[in-house]
Amino acid sequence: MLGDQLNRYRFTATWVVPVDPGTVFGALVDIGTYPTWWADVRSVTAIDSNTAELVCRSVLPYQLVLRATRAEQDEHGGRLRLALSGDLEGYIGCELDVFEHRDRRRPARHGARTRLSIAQEVVVRKQLLRRVAPIARPLLRANHTAMMRRGQRGFRRHLRGPAQTFAGSGGGADS
Repeated sequence: MLGDQLNRYRFTATWVVPVDPGTVFGALVDIGTYPTWWADVRSVTAIDSNTAELVCRSVLPYQLVLRATRAEQDEHGGRLRLALSGDLEGYIGCELDVFEHRDRRRPARHGARTRLSIAQEVVVRKQLLRRVAPIARPLLRANHTAMMRRGQRGFRRHLRGPAQTFAGSGGGADS
């Protein structure tokens, strides 16, 4: 059905941070702190030890209320996956891996980096967004990209010391 296809989204993003995977993983699973470093996550309310309700709002004038339930948490394997319900239904998953970074222009930036690969597949359930999808889909995708870029910047600030700086890729969209 066309309506279902217009309301189905798949996003990917890659964040790179010069911090060890254990620290990155620890920050990711601490969902309650997200509003302190990610301005688009307006609030987080714990439901139980595996579930939280998040209220999110990016640039466009609407908010999403999501219930995120831990589906997989494997620190050793570097994988985290949350099932989403509420205004969006689907999942968001993260995989971490380490790689050696070399910067010929700035040797001081050499060192291990953690690459965080994020994948999200969702179907929109919020009625307002379902109704406007035929004309607003590109705006909704751009709104998500802006949210992910701000999340990446906030995550880096959250993890780094005050004097460190570094670069990486932003949030992207696939379909």
